[in-house]
Amino acid sequence: MFWYGHDLSGWGWFAMSASMILFWTLVITLGVLLFRALARQEGTDAPKTGPSSPAPTTAEQLLGERFARGEIDEDEYHRRLTVLHAGRGPSPSKN
Repeated sequence: MFWYGHDLSGWGWFAMSASMILFWTLVITLGVLLFRALARQEGTDAPKTGPSSPAPTTAEQLLGERFARGEIDEDEYHRRLTVLHAGRGPSPSKN
């Protein structure tokens, strides 16, 4: 049964140590994954602290972004901004 006596050889100790490290690594990893999965499920039921959707962008903000990107020049920016403030923009026809 035991050809080299009644104890483990060097490779036996190495295999036993490696398997013990692997076992505890798997146990700890599974525990962490289970904890994260349960925390994620609880987080979906709880109310969100931040805004769920970004605030709607106003026409002035869109115009400013277009000016900043260089899509329109300064004259066109001021002309369109004046139109927005005066309320003379195109309005949809009402039936």
